[in-house]
Amino acid sequence: MCSFVGKKKNKQRVWPAGNAETGETAGCRIGGRGKAGAGSLRKSLPPVYRQCAVCYTDFRSAYEEIFPSERHLPVPKRSGKTSCIERSDNTMRQRISRSVRKTLSFSEKTGNHIGAIRSFIHYCNDSLRNPTDMLPLSV
Repeated sequence: MCSFVGKKKNKQRVWPAGNAETGETAGCRIGGRGKAGAGSLRKSLPPVYRQCAVCYTDFRSAYEEIFPSERHLPVPKRSGKTSCIERSDNTMRQRISRSVRKTLSFSEKTGNHIGAIRSFIHYCNDSLRNPTDMLPLSV
């Protein structure tokens, strides 16, 4: 998912990793989608995910260099294995106005932008764990 900070030329790509069973976002990288970005995405995952989880990804070459081949399974878009991430991206676009593709609202500072996205991810993860404890959130 792509969003902007300050102006349209300053793209910030939101690159989440999700748990397909629980729907939670396990890790997130905001920035580039190259090899360094894939490494940062892997580091954002909890240690148990880095050691044991099977990763279903699209066919980006950056994944092959970062994730162990025995637990990395590239799958086509129509397979349904990456649909939890697509749903997460869609929810984020609906709830955070600065992450919509054609928007008039931008974050002025990168730190504020990252903070808003991380806050939203934590809120969503908490609401999945405790659905009755959460109040509506507007970011």
